[in-house]
Amino acid sequence: MLDSFGRDITYMRISVTELCNLRCRYCMPEDGVCKKAHEEMLTEDEIITAVKAAASLGITKLRVTGGEPLVKKNILSICRRAAAVPGIRELCMTTNGTLLPALAVPLREAGVRRVNISLDTLDAGKFRYISRCGELSQAVDGIRAALDAGFEKVKLNAVLIGGFNDGEIPALAELTRRYPLDLRFIELMPMYDCGDFGPDAFIPCTVVLDRLPELEAMAPDGGVAKLYRLPGAQGSIGLISPVSAHFCRDCNRIRLTADGKLKPCLHSGDEYSLKGLDFDGMAAELRRAILCKPSWHGVLDAGNRSRAGRSMNQIGG
Repeated sequence: MLDSFGRDITYMRISVTELCNLRCRYCMPEDGVCKKAHEEMLTEDEIITAVKAAASLGITKLRVTGGEPLVKKNILSICRRAAAVPGIRELCMTTNGTLLPALAVPLREAGVRRVNISLDTLDAGKFRYISRCGELSQAVDGIRAALDAGFEKVKLNAVLIGGFNDGEIPALAELTRRYPLDLRFIELMPMYDCGDFGPDAFIPCTVVLDRLPELEAMAPDGGVAKLYRLPGAQGSIGLISPVSAHFCRDCNRIRLTADGKLKPCLHSGDEYSLKGLDFDGMAAELRRAILCKPSWHGVLDAGNRSRAGRSMNQIGG
């Protein structure tokens, strides 16, 4: 379906939970989230109805997110049913990877084709700091499990944070030489609750090009990342710049939160509730939200925070 600016909206990100087994500083508060009542959250059947309604309007790609989607007890059933919806061509997932050793193969069998795994540092101490409670070894084990499970694509997402991991750009990039995986450097977004990070933390993706002058440009693949490759590497390196060089003009996505709110733009406070609606009601709200998708998210920088009104774990990473 085309929005009012002629963008073809084909991609929906679905958060299945606000809960997570980590407490990453750019994503959620240190003490976690106030757990909502069960009846406030989308049921599995409502999630699948939303997928069917979205597919009827031209959504072909789904990404399951959280919170951490793998803490959801019925995650395999949700993935299996979502992947089987007519019109859905691709089911992906974003995860912190720590629970993948037990779930990578079942997820692949349930229809998940691609996984993105968060990995902001290769230093165990810094991993504990940024996640507040995680261990690097758990994430590494998850990455290995994903590679062994045979997903069509395994990507690593590294949020660029000045003064924290910008010195690790070469080491993180080297993973694309050693393993058949892609790496995406993503600019830190100034969410309204990013109190842990001062102005110097918000650095542009162009620092990657400065640190890796040997990068070779690649043709775009239809996504939002500008693609490069190290000579001889097995995977690509992508730069995603929502702050320094936004890609709103080409944005083809909408987001559905775990409590049933449809967000046509990540950084807008506008939300459309799907909770409690039937197929026709959801399709109507989806259509309305798509037609109301803004042209861009407005200025984002250390002094101009996101107007999303939620933490990232409450929206879907």
